Amino acid sequence: MIELASHSMNLTCQKRCLLLGSVLLMSLGSSAHALGPAEVPETFGGDWSSRERLTGDWGGVRDEMAKKGVVLDANMLLLPGGVATGGSETDASFWGSVDYSLNLDTGKMGLWPGGFFKFEGISTFGNTLYHEAGAIIPTNMSSMMPGFNQPSSGLMAASYTQFLSEHAGVTMGKLNLVDLAPTEFYGNYNTQFLNAGLNLSMALGMVPISAYGGGVIGMPTKDIMLMALALDASGTPDENDISKAFDDGVTLLSGANIKIKPFGLVGHQGISGVWSNKTRFSLTQDPDNLARALLTERYPFLGNPGPILERILRERFPNLLIPVQPANRKENTWSVIYSFDQYFWQPEGDSKRGLGVFFSFGASDGNPNPIQYAYMMGIGGKGVFASRPHDNFGIGWARTQFSDDFVPLLRERLGLGLNHEDAIEMYYNAAITPWLHLSPHLQVINSALNKTLDDNGQLQNMDTAIEASLRLNILF
Repeated sequence: MIELASHSMNLTCQKRCLLLGSVLLMSLGSSAHALGPAEVPETFGGDWSSRERLTGDWGGVRDEMAKKGVVLDANMLLLPGGVATGGSETDASFWGSVDYSLNLDTGKMGLWPGGFFKFEGISTFGNTLYHEAGAIIPTNMSSMMPGFNQPSSGLMAASYTQFLSEHAGVTMGKLNLVDLAPTEFYGNYNTQFLNAGLNLSMALGMVPISAYGGGVIGMPTKDIMLMALALDASGTPDENDISKAFDDGVTLLSGANIKIKPFGLVGHQGISGVWSNKTRFSLTQDPDNLARALLTERYPFLGNPGPILERILRERFPNLLIPVQPANRKENTWSVIYSFDQYFWQPEGDSKRGLGVFFSFGASDGNPNPIQYAYMMGIGGKGVFASRPHDNFGIGWARTQFSDDFVPLLRERLGLGLNHEDAIEMYYNAAITPWLHLSPHLQVINSALNKTLDDNGQLQNMDTAIEASLRLNILF
């Protein structure tokens, strides 16, 4: 490993490393927080209506800590909501999460330039609408971590990133892959869409949410961002034993993001690819292994469709719950994703506000990945109204196309559908104060499952679900 620092490092090197961090923030937006310096306001203080955080500057201590490279933050998400009609049943619930982080900047701490530590944990509480909505793709992205669809706490990130020059850096440790998702108009479930299918491409269904690993970052120019990561294929937020990392395989994730400005309007073009050599259950199974595959295999970004499908098996084909021969397996999987976002109107001289469009398309091998194709498109706006410069809104559509090999027995014998799932979501995120955001959300979900089990264990048709929720986002 290169020698990071010595007392002989001059001011020029420090400025270059700090410049790289700043350029990274401008190039990647919110996702840069996973790798580079934390975004720090000029001051945490001010009156209740203007301060950036609810708890203020802690008598000046918080501002001084930030100047010396220590940033503590907490973010609370409160989500009351309900399924008004359709789905598996109509009901209401309340869900919440708290994301807390510690960022350390070694340059500001007087140690060495270009080094950034990040530690992040999440705690969740309450109940979700996953079962009531009847969708396979979670309608609430925050319900997927650290534990799926249940209150839990977990370590999402414990990483270190070192920029070696203006054009290159390395990162390592436990990485939160969701932090890499935010784009101009989607990917941040705290302030943008809630539906998982409108936060990231479901073709990434085999990528761990949080895992040990590392990789390299390249910036040939200020407008081009390159990244390649090697991750523990079985990493989870609640797995913190680094000695188990890579025991059953590696997941390779690479990507490129290019900033463009046609007609002076900001846009981004991105492409990413995934390959993993972890041995997984093949979707092509003898029927006697079907239940075993459903209950054993987990798809990190897809959720967990196994239990409901297993219940249907138990009611209709109980003999298939006992495997009689070894299961078929696949030794690798891959997926590729292309995406873009593009403003078509921006106020003159302001590159952070305007109206734009976004699009994403992902494809996979379709086996063992149950998602064959994933589509996403929509319209987003930021600070469109001059009197509301910090508000944002969006309307989007996501389609998840399932592989033909995904439980064909249940699809053919019982007419469960499982061809594709559509979700439409619209929201308006109003900045009440810099530290308090309120946004109503409306989702229309046409589930891939067109039938569900009633209280008597009988199959019944499932109608299109309409889910309404109110998101309260508080920065502490």
